[in-house]
Amino acid sequence: MAERKVKNRWLIALCAVGIHISIGSVYAWSNFTGPLSDQFGWSASQVQFTFSMAILFLGLSAAFLGWFVEKYGPRVAGITAAVFFGIGVAGSGIAVQAGSLWLLYISYGVLGGIGLGVGYIAPVSTLVKWFPDRRGLATGMAIMGFGFAAAIASPLMNFLINTVGISATFYILGISYFVIMIASSLYLSRPPEGWTPEGYNPESEDDVNKQDLANLKAKESLKTKRFYYLWTMLFINVTCGIAVISAAKPLLEESVGVSTGVAATLVGVMGIFNGLGRIGWASASDYIGRGNTYLTFFVLQIGLFLIVPWTSVTWIFVVAFSIIYTCYGGGFATMPAFIGDLFGTKELGAIHGYILTAWAAAGLVGPIFAAWMKDTTGSYESSLIYFAGLFVVALIVSILTKVDEKQKRKEMRANQKTA
Repeated sequence: MAERKVKNRWLIALCAVGIHISIGSVYAWSNFTGPLSDQFGWSASQVQFTFSMAILFLGLSAAFLGWFVEKYGPRVAGITAAVFFGIGVAGSGIAVQAGSLWLLYISYGVLGGIGLGVGYIAPVSTLVKWFPDRRGLATGMAIMGFGFAAAIASPLMNFLINTVGISATFYILGISYFVIMIASSLYLSRPPEGWTPEGYNPESEDDVNKQDLANLKAKESLKTKRFYYLWTMLFINVTCGIAVISAAKPLLEESVGVSTGVAATLVGVMGIFNGLGRIGWASASDYIGRGNTYLTFFVLQIGLFLIVPWTSVTWIFVVAFSIIYTCYGGGFATMPAFIGDLFGTKELGAIHGYILTAWAAAGLVGPIFAAWMKDTTGSYESSLIYFAGLFVVALIVSILTKVDEKQKRKEMRANQKTA
């Protein structure tokens, strides 16, 4: 009887994708910038600040509401995210009808941002528990949905804005995302106590390198070096990645000399690699290890960030940036599995939330630094050299992480032999 009650973990993964495809539409916010500016005379920066607010509250809610996800479980957390995100998006329609920029900030930025944060960590932490044998693949699938969401939402948003207007677009999207997220959340649940997938034996001595290094509470994780290693690696990967992504179009125009239209097309094509990197690198990490995956990210990007400023060949630039995009997306997708390996799954959602503050910080630092370098030197290219230097720091930190993990696993092996 008990076995019949165990849910299908692949359907759990599909529900996680449903939530992430909904909240990931935040990356298509730029579709509203022009129409809102034209209708109300708001500046592009005023409208774009709505997106910045949403990402800020994503990081804050992920950090401060991780305990909520752990205490009440993924179903309640998912429904909560649906309510906040649905009301936030639909409420933006009211803000547009009222012509209120502040109401837009509160609805989409604050309420929507809270929905983003809770909705981001709830399904991911659940998947890590359902897929102890293939953590990278499982989390990669969900976070790939977040990466590809803009590609799905962008044309839909443009069609609706041109067809029914801005406020009606927000109402339609808000209701649609609410329904999808509620339906997805209702199936979410943690695996039964003591459940493991068939053929997986976490206690096997042969699998000592696959066992979790510890099973810590969120507050306990903050007392370890490993936590700050992971935070630093994610911060640098996102800072450099988001900076070049925000400047990809002008870099193509200035460095390679392509037209605005061609540059926009190439940026769209390269953006696909953001999503592919999430599933590709995260899946690969199941086989080569999470530490080796991050090591590869940094070695690759040190070389690529040094090459790009000196090339004027379009295909070299596009290939280099496509790989950078995969590393950017892959860093997000591999992190939850890495957290599970090093800290266990007891309070993974809360620990993941704490580490995602690196994303919130990087979202501010990266683009601001790239823009400052542009204003100071007249080109985005010079900032890439500095980013290559940052990746050297990240590489050193990733090596320290591997050394720390290796030492702890050696201790685990010794303890098993004496037990």
